[in-house]
Amino acid sequence: MSKKIDDHQLPTPTPGVPVVEVSGLNVRFPSEDGIVHAVRGVDLTVNAGEVLGIVGESGSGKSVTSMSIMGLLDPAADVEGSVKIHGTEILGKPDSYLSKIRGKNIAMVFQDPLSALTPVYTIGDQIIEALQAHDKKISEKSAQARAVELLSIVGIPNPEIRVKSFPHEFSGGMRQRAMIAMAIANNPDLIIADEPTTALDVTIQAQILDVLRRAQKETGAAVIMITHDLGVVAGIADKVAVMYAGRIVERGAVDEIFYHSAMPYTIGLLGSLPRLDSKKDSQLAVVEGNPPSMLYEQTGCPFAARCPVAVEACLDGEPTLETVKTDSPDIPHEVACIRRGEIRDESKRYTDIYPKPAPVIPPFDGTPRNEREEVLRLVDMKKHFPLMKGSVFRRRVGTVHAVDGISLDIRAGETLGLVGESGSGKTTTLMEVLNLVKPIAGKIVVLGENTEGMTRADRKRVRNDLQVVFQDPMASLDPRMPVYDIIAEPLKYAGWKKADIEPRVTELMDMVGLEPAHVNRYPRNFSGGQRQRIGIARALAVQPKLLVLDEPVSALDVSIQAGVINLLDELRAKLNLSYLFVAHDLSVIRHIADRVAVMYLGKLVEVGDVDAVFEAPRHPYTQALLSAIPIPDPAKERSRHRILLKGDLPSPANPPTGCRFVTRCPVYETLTEGERQVCQGAHPEFTRMGEDHDVACYYPRHLNVF
Repeated sequence: MSKKIDDHQLPTPTPGVPVVEVSGLNVRFPSEDGIVHAVRGVDLTVNAGEVLGIVGESGSGKSVTSMSIMGLLDPAADVEGSVKIHGTEILGKPDSYLSKIRGKNIAMVFQDPLSALTPVYTIGDQIIEALQAHDKKISEKSAQARAVELLSIVGIPNPEIRVKSFPHEFSGGMRQRAMIAMAIANNPDLIIADEPTTALDVTIQAQILDVLRRAQKETGAAVIMITHDLGVVAGIADKVAVMYAGRIVERGAVDEIFYHSAMPYTIGLLGSLPRLDSKKDSQLAVVEGNPPSMLYEQTGCPFAARCPVAVEACLDGEPTLETVKTDSPDIPHEVACIRRGEIRDESKRYTDIYPKPAPVIPPFDGTPRNEREEVLRLVDMKKHFPLMKGSVFRRRVGTVHAVDGISLDIRAGETLGLVGESGSGKTTTLMEVLNLVKPIAGKIVVLGENTEGMTRADRKRVRNDLQVVFQDPMASLDPRMPVYDIIAEPLKYAGWKKADIEPRVTELMDMVGLEPAHVNRYPRNFSGGQRQRIGIARALAVQPKLLVLDEPVSALDVSIQAGVINLLDELRAKLNLSYLFVAHDLSVIRHIADRVAVMYLGKLVEVGDVDAVFEAPRHPYTQALLSAIPIPDPAKERSRHRILLKGDLPSPANPPTGCRFVTRCPVYETLTEGERQVCQGAHPEFTRMGEDHDVACYYPRHLNVF
């Protein structure tokens, strides 16, 4: 019979005592290959009202640390150390005890809200359950009113109605906001946010981060923000802890870590980030190699094998966290590196530590754009889908205007970035290009050939020059086939001789930076970045002229992402390729693209040279997208003005009349009644803003978003 827990035993806020204090945390998991040392000796402290950002690559131990604090680890996990909430030890306590703390003292916002919410209960019921679990005296009516209030706080429109909605009726951003509402329902003392914005559009990410800031102010809670996006950390955190191989390797005040980092790993992470606010002047820093296996005890610095400045002494025992000088005296700067003092004193940057790749000069560099061969042209291209209803007697009840008349072109050796929120029509545009069939309206011209008159033989021939790289490399590679067969498959389909295939596969593996001797391995034996390189090798097999890349780096860690971006840059120059590059991260587009096309609800709203558009965006939607992207610079992030768009993207089955952006446009709200009628009349045509800069807006305005 379980002993009743006295509420006096539960953690209570005490002046001068941290909200959470973790010391000597070690977590080990049994596996088929041995014991995995997932977390090794982690210490951290967070006070009330403080935000701690925890960053690092996948597998570094960030999420396991947070799950240890929540008491949500698998029963098979071996956990040692101490986790105190308000000075009260909670590690090792029974689940009946922890269930009284979860949601009341500590709350968590998970990465995937759809799997964290119960699909068979309404959003309101789930928030009410969280309230009633910790307050038995609250009435149903009061709980209902509090649920509506919480949804209002996190910015859900019409909360009185939406409180009765099910999770599947919410968009991704709204589900995440509902998760935050549930997390703050009982005014917790600690909120743990585990990658809360990873799967969201940039505009929704900005809204969620704003909601988290407001939630923290509402509750006065401490926050642990776990993320791989250093830009997010720069804007929201007070302190930063960098994790690698299961332990913290650097920590300190946010400004100190970003401007005076003394750990080569942290410096490499910062250098591998493409910057939204600067022109591309070199390739990105690449942290070569992979983290060490956590099956074995570390005998030296775990980062030594990947560190460009490692010396022999780095292998003589694992370095401990030691303090270095800091510009933030209230928060010590601790680094696990034997060269920390030298690196900090000289304020070394990634260009001082990581080998700077030689600049890659494209063959068409300096050639006027209009003199280059045209590899793709879309002219007023449309793609609509029927909206059907009924299961037995199906009938058409509407039309989804996925792509509604767009025109663009790509020249030889050029990269065009296509950006916009989910549902704007980007992927539909790619699919229309790849299908090589006549669109329902307009035309598609690929390498000088109109798709309208193409036969099956024509499509097979053109597809040799038009290849695709998908977003998820694991889903796009057949797990039953070795890498050799995966790369050889398009060559066999294209009619290559058997004797020529093997040397071509070896050449391609070498070209994308993989070991040719590994061609007999299966996709599961490679890391995420290596699998994406295999996908690129397969796409390049038949020597195409145009590559369509659908979010090729969005699923990768920042350090691995940098290597793939550099590879794509090099291949474009060496092989004279052209790219149609879709991404939601505009920092990546700024780095890799020559031109950019911004898409909203099936229409292009701004097109032009990437530097011209990014430095002087004229369409309010482009301005909102750019302002939503975090910059890994704390001073800049604190001074920036965010343009937060209201609501979600309207349904393409029922787009607004007139300008597609009119329902969310911040400029529209400032216009006179006569000017608003113009916006409501018809979607605007393009207006020339510069030599290569067009915008579809009746009232374009200049705005500095950096």
